[in-house]
Amino acid sequence: MLASFQNEILVAARLLFGSAFVFAGLRNVVNAAFLTQLMTARGVPQAGLALWLGIALQIVAGGLIVAGIWTALAAAGLILFLIVATIMFDNFWDHQGPERAARINGFIANVALTGGFLSLMAQPL
Repeated sequence: MLASFQNEILVAARLLFGSAFVFAGLRNVVNAAFLTQLMTARGVPQAGLALWLGIALQIVAGGLIVAGIWTALAAAGLILFLIVATIMFDNFWDHQGPERAARINGFIANVALTGGFLSLMAQPL
């Protein structure tokens, strides 16, 4: 029975994964000034450029996943994005107490998202 819904499940997975990144990218546009300051404080070279490249990647790759176009390539791009963002923003190793717990939760969420994107990469195009 479940096998008969496999295509619909894959479409739902792409919609959920991709639209979350499109939304996050659009939200980051609104918060660009704050995020640029945060990235500058973390020592990211050319923080503004890096931020806008990340936003573009989130929106474009997320949209491609929703549309089912170049899904594996878009998933690979978002995996790269997650690795960089995790190192930049979920650096739990530099924190203590509640802040450390919050960063660990972000780290775990990004690991789980990476697993989801790897499963999309294994799907037929």
